[in-house]
Amino acid sequence: MSIEVKVPTLGESVSEATVGQWLKKPGEAVALDEPIVSLETDKVAVEVPAPAAGVLGALVANEGDTVNVGALLALIEDSVAAAGAQAPAPRTEAPVPPASASEAPAAAPAAAPSGDAAALSPAVRRAVLEYGIDPSTVKGTGKDGRLTKEDVMAAAAAKQASPAPAVSAPAAAAPAAVAGGRNEERVKMTRLRQTIAKRLKSAQETAALLTTFNDVDMTAVMEARAKYKDVFEKKHGVKLGLMSFFAKASVLALKDIPAVNAQMQGDEIVYFDYVDISVAVSAPNGLVVPVVRDVDKMSFADIEKAIANYGKAARDGTLTMADMAGGTFTISNGGVFGGLMSTPIINPPQSAVLGLHRIEDRPVVRNGEIVVRPMMYIALSYDHRIIDGREAVTALKTIKEAIEDPTRLLIDL
Repeated sequence: MSIEVKVPTLGESVSEATVGQWLKKPGEAVALDEPIVSLETDKVAVEVPAPAAGVLGALVANEGDTVNVGALLALIEDSVAAAGAQAPAPRTEAPVPPASASEAPAAAPAAAPSGDAAALSPAVRRAVLEYGIDPSTVKGTGKDGRLTKEDVMAAAAAKQASPAPAVSAPAAAAPAAVAGGRNEERVKMTRLRQTIAKRLKSAQETAALLTTFNDVDMTAVMEARAKYKDVFEKKHGVKLGLMSFFAKASVLALKDIPAVNAQMQGDEIVYFDYVDISVAVSAPNGLVVPVVRDVDKMSFADIEKAIANYGKAARDGTLTMADMAGGTFTISNGGVFGGLMSTPIINPPQSAVLGLHRIEDRPVVRNGEIVVRPMMYIALSYDHRIIDGREAVTALKTIKEAIEDPTRLLIDL
């Protein structure tokens, strides 16, 4: 009996996806609920689990195909029936006398990898063909033992390093590789990357973007973290990071300046009495922005736990559509990558985004004296259609003051 594997419901307003990678090959055994294929939507990658245990049969959709919700992806066959169907029937053939040396057939050209190729990503498949590597002879180091491009390149390097077998007569010299040759690789954009590109370009073309800057003395926050980080982690099971301080400081600013927490919808401006902060995190397929909801009601520990969980989910590719929906404000921390200053782009339909950057010691004047302090540039990009310059500058100044004097976060000042 065959069980159909279909495209599941992908979320509100999402009707199609792209087949990213088959995690199982035809003929392989699959367990109930075991992921067998990944689908790429406009926002997240979704793994489709096996609806029953058995053997993966014919693939109806190939990698790179666009499929609609409810479309057939593959069939799962009963393991016993599939094994019987795959068992070759015995046959008897007359022995063939060995051919003489002069009649030996010419060596067949290396065949493109089949069978295993169905489970290879496009980049890995190209590397296999380019380097002439048999994927069945290479041990994969990727997830679930899958082959990566680096595995293929390492096998190719090992193959080139091994001495060539001796031959009785000199063979025609193969064309030598050009030293320092320039290579190109073309990789089709994932659906997620295409959506990111469209949304960011749309934000530039639609919103009246402007960015205001300030710098923040991080001394007080860094001293607080150093003093309480061990006790905080022991009590709450999560590290005390900078994001919870900036999230709390942003709440103060957004409550004082409601326009920064508002959105344009048609010819109306919608003001929210709650704060849902989208936190930009890096995922394997691109930047994603899961939403930490009701930050204005959360503790430092709650914020740190939520951000840590989203970061892990982004790396593991387990974020859901619901995790990304909504958001009234965004915080993007380019400082973790060493960025000194940037002009972040708003996340539509939001109207503002706070950009954080690296902390570095710089000379500043305090009480008439030049001292060295850990400083950070912060930036607020905003939609000038609904946020005035005065409001943007005031909001960023509020964030600066709350970070430089964290007591303000406790007394809501």
